Amino acid sequence: MTESSARPSARPSGLGRYVRPLGWASLVANAVLVVTGAAVRLTASGLGCPTWPECFEGSYTPHGELTLHAAIEFGNRLLTFVLAAIAVATFVAAVQSGDRRLRTLALLMGLGIPLQAVIGGVTVLTGLNPWVVSLHLLLSLAIVCLSVRFLQVVDGVGPAVRGPVVALAWSTFAAAWAVLYVGTVVTGSGPHAGDLEAKRNGLDPESVSQLHADSVFLLLGLTIGLLFAVHATGAPRRTRRAVALLLVIELAQGLIGFVQYFTDLPVVLVAFHVLGSALIAASATWALLTVRHPHPVSLGADLGSDDLREPVGSGR
Repeated sequence: MTESSARPSARPSGLGRYVRPLGWASLVANAVLVVTGAAVRLTASGLGCPTWPECFEGSYTPHGELTLHAAIEFGNRLLTFVLAAIAVATFVAAVQSGDRRLRTLALLMGLGIPLQAVIGGVTVLTGLNPWVVSLHLLLSLAIVCLSVRFLQVVDGVGPAVRGPVVALAWSTFAAAWAVLYVGTVVTGSGPHAGDLEAKRNGLDPESVSQLHADSVFLLLGLTIGLLFAVHATGAPRRTRRAVALLLVIELAQGLIGFVQYFTDLPVVLVAFHVLGSALIAASATWALLTVRHPHPVSLGADLGSDDLREPVGSGR
């Protein structure tokens, strides 16, 4: 079934005019949250506020002598309000844009913020259980992916195509998420627990690191195959560039990963590696979307006809 545009041709009013910058704000803010969350873990500040929703018993803010750990953890909690404000503004803009898909995506992105706060609370109350910590990161990455889809809809979504190249793009996207998940398992077995007393997941770090490396090589192989495929089928330049960008980010991320592993996980490199996970999530989503929808359309175009459906590389 071909996706159809519900966007009116008239220019939206109010916040609807800012739907694109708000979409970018959502993407950037959630990527920033990924990095600040890593900063909490890497500075062993995960229990700087030892309870939730309060920071300390009887107080929602740090009290007494403000320690560095408390300041870092409390600052990360305050970002929730920034994210909530952006989410609300994005939803209002999506409603005023008149596009049903934007409204749905903005709602899902917005619901992810309180869910993220609840998972963060469970993380604290369980003493930084590594499996819960991984959910905390994965939800942020899922919102990053939704933000990329939101921006695609803002730009105009062309007809969806089918075929082996699209199947390869889906496989690449799935492999990217496998890499991200296994990466959280590696983190759960390693030394940066977020607190000196926090328990690890009990898995052998060397074994899960090898599994992670194997999944990375699989992802690289699929991405290289996808890059050859989009060139061979004559896909539009935007599609070829999106897949090439994904490959470049994967190579950079892989390099950082190997260097950090063989240098005993210095916190600066680990922080860049976590940032890379957000870039992988975003670029893998964008690559999939540009392969599946190779031809964007202008605002208000009618995409209701199946006659618009065409294979990737048809030359149109």
